[in-house]
Amino acid sequence: MVAIGYGDYTVLDCPDPLVLARFYRALLGGDISREDEGYGEWVELRVPRGNDLAFQRATNLVVPTWPEPGIPQQIHLDVFVEDIEAAEREVLAAGATRTGLPHPAPGYAPRFRVYRDPAGHPFCLCWRLPEGTSGISAPGWLGQLE
Repeated sequence: MVAIGYGDYTVLDCPDPLVLARFYRALLGGDISREDEGYGEWVELRVPRGNDLAFQRATNLVVPTWPEPGIPQQIHLDVFVEDIEAAEREVLAAGATRTGLPHPAPGYAPRFRVYRDPAGHPFCLCWRLPEGTSGISAPGWLGQLE
């Protein structure tokens, strides 16, 4: 099948594109297209690995309340890390908040943690299990890594 086009950016709506671009630069690395405070309707982040991100001003942004009822998530990013504890300290220092999800349960070894970026978008820090081990996935968790 011939593709109609190709993906270039994942675009996140937010109240302040430069603030959110700086947060994701701390998380993913890369270069921000413009950092002058007078420009801020659209900011791009070229990342060293994975798809680039863009941030677009949305003055009427409705932030998802997921996993609480009300407003479901529209999109979330999975970010793979080598050391979850170190990565968590860094994203929290950069402005993320932890949701406390997923909730561990007997026989369930989660391989991700859910956070919110400074604009309220959910994202996951994910890690792989060591070679030769396996975890049990909890049914119903979209984004659970196999």
